[in-house]
Amino acid sequence: MSAPAGRERDPGLQPERTRLAWRRTTLSSAAVAVLAVKTALHEGPSASGIAVGALCCLLWAVFLLLAHLRIRALAAAPGPSALGPRHAAAAVLCTVALALCGAALVL
Repeated sequence: MSAPAGRERDPGLQPERTRLAWRRTTLSSAAVAVLAVKTALHEGPSASGIAVGALCCLLWAVFLLLAHLRIRALAAAPGPSALGPRHAAAAVLCTVALALCGAALVL
């Protein structure tokens, strides 16, 4: 369905929903990182537990940076811009790696 002649496409609240989705994902990643560190230190600190906990924190920080960059890009553009493939791949990689690190600490 196309917009009537002479009118530009109204993105509505799409950029705001996208910004909120990035924030929610960052918050859930923070919760995973905190729980992973808590699990790593629960039965006393071990070298492997501390290493995986530190890796979880690093992955969360990288994801936070990616989310911040995406939110700034959405705010700067007059309309919603497409997510670049490198940015998307990095976000997916951080998310999957964080989940795997959290699972490794639980198992």
